[in-house]
Amino acid sequence: MTAPKYTTALIVGAGEGLSASLARLFAREGIKVALAARKIEKLGELCTGTGAKAFACDATKAEEVERLFGLVEREIATPDIVIYNASARARGPLVDLVPAEVAHAINVSAFGGFLVAQQAARRMLPNKHGAILFTGASASVKGYPQSSSFAMGKFALRGLAQSMARELSPQGIHIGHFVIDGGIRSATRPDPADRPDSFLDPDAIAESYWNVLQQPRSAWTWELELRPWVEKF
Repeated sequence: MTAPKYTTALIVGAGEGLSASLARLFAREGIKVALAARKIEKLGELCTGTGAKAFACDATKAEEVERLFGLVEREIATPDIVIYNASARARGPLVDLVPAEVAHAINVSAFGGFLVAQQAARRMLPNKHGAILFTGASASVKGYPQSSSFAMGKFALRGLAQSMARELSPQGIHIGHFVIDGGIRSATRPDPADRPDSFLDPDAIAESYWNVLQQPRSAWTWELELRPWVEKF
């Protein structure tokens, strides 16, 4: 069985943490990397370390997403891996939430994923090759108190991924949704001294993304749940 071959990855919603781990992994595997975010100033060090190129884009705006793909095609290559890693939330009791802030959160978490996936699929379908991956969360499958906007956005993103998998997998496009069920470790959020391994290691998460990308198409998965071994579920 031959693993799929990929050449170019686009990560939308790039920043520190998981996106950076993915960029470093792809660079080590010889895959060219494009990073997209609303503010790209923070990506300079990551670009230097991985050879990636950064592009400014608001993923909730259709014209900016279309422009992003055009720029990546012209300046790097047509991406055959596209990862949607953007999300937003409005916290607080349901009765106190500001409707405009809730709309924004849903737009970032879900509608932006649709816009990015649509542009990616249009380019992958002619070759019947490519992978579109979505980063989910505990809120993809569990609605928590005072987190309704995040749950709505992540539930919608999961529904998008499941629908896309059923539509596009038979046409050669691998769709993956990753439920990150726990907090992700970072420099500002280390494991508590009394609870080692209580946060997910972003490098370990990235390895799981890579493992899914390497699946032969006779045994594809569309969803993977990841959590620390001490996480209750």
